[in-house]
Amino acid sequence: MLRMTPCRAFGLATVLVVAALLTARGSEWFGGLVPCALCLLGRWPYRVAMGFGLLGLVVPDRLKALCGAGMIAALVAGVAISGVHVGVEAGWWPSPLAECVARFTPGAGLAGLPERPAKPCDEPAYLVPGLPVSMALMSLVFSLAVAGGMGLWLARWRDGRV
Repeated sequence: MLRMTPCRAFGLATVLVVAALLTARGSEWFGGLVPCALCLLGRWPYRVAMGFGLLGLVVPDRLKALCGAGMIAALVAGVAISGVHVGVEAGWWPSPLAECVARFTPGAGLAGLPERPAKPCDEPAYLVPGLPVSMALMSLVFSLAVAGGMGLWLARWRDGRV
């Protein structure tokens, strides 16, 4: 069995969060999907987790637990944002972001701005055609899985079982 050293654990977790960011960006570039304001907000926890993951690769062992905890906290924040987004898509509650519901009126100094945002937050974006799983739900599950995996590894590492 492959020994999951701190370098491997942080490297794998960092690669996973970077892959999630690249998947989101690739869905725009190659898939033509347009992100809403909640989609863009939901990318920030991945960026923060990536920063903690990269730090975890270079800090001394005594600080690795803090980097792991920071990575987990960032991903849990991502779970919360994705959960709100899934609820907005399902119509359970309105979006908490003004950008999702704001209407701009031409002529009030904002003549160049559209009357509506490019994509409403309550309109799900599907990465895989025919699969009724929105990208927000995928993000929720993915963030939860990576945070859980990092949490399990961190607990085992601190107990000396890795």
